[in-house]
Amino acid sequence: MAHHDTLLFDLDGTLSDPAVGICRSINHALARFGHAEIDPAGISAWIGPPLEQSFRQITGVQDDAHVRALISAYRERYGDIGYAENTLYPGIPEALQALREAGLPLGLCTSKRADFAQRILALFGLQDHFGFVSGGDIGREKWQQIAELKAQGRVGPQALMVGDRAVDITAAHRNGLAAAGVLWGHGSREELQAQRPRHVFTDPDELVRVLLAD
Repeated sequence: MAHHDTLLFDLDGTLSDPAVGICRSINHALARFGHAEIDPAGISAWIGPPLEQSFRQITGVQDDAHVRALISAYRERYGDIGYAENTLYPGIPEALQALREAGLPLGLCTSKRADFAQRILALFGLQDHFGFVSGGDIGREKWQQIAELKAQGRVGPQALMVGDRAVDITAAHRNGLAAAGVLWGHGSREELQAQRPRHVFTDPDELVRVLLAD
């Protein structure tokens, strides 16, 4: 039996690919305020970090009120149709089922707002696998979410964060937790390995095999 007291999963780029919905919703917001739209080919750069960071970097705007307005416009479209413009990665349902059947508690920790994350889990029929959903919001970073989960006793010192971007690894390490990277999402091997994760997985089958023996 694996020794991890909880497996914390990221959502975007780890369980499902949100590229289409995120790109279209970002461009919807940018167009609303007269900013140049982004090229869909470069969307991976904006999947993972908090929205306010992405909009500041995309537009160069630092005014807090304008950034909040961009996020509000993004969420209008994302909450309507963008969340459903999403593709589940092959092997994810089977992997989550295997981990649960082995007795491992699963939680979701995403920079996405919690209500959007819950709708995506329900869209794919994954909601019953997770004991809790921790979502982000403006001004709330993933390391802060994990710190809150620790303070609440929802995760213990043997928890493992699983995600596809460097932010997932660094958020776990900042809280004294181990982390694992996945290569089927939007982060490169180089990005992940630079943060020294415990594991880097190439597919969901490997994830299950290694974590059940970890």
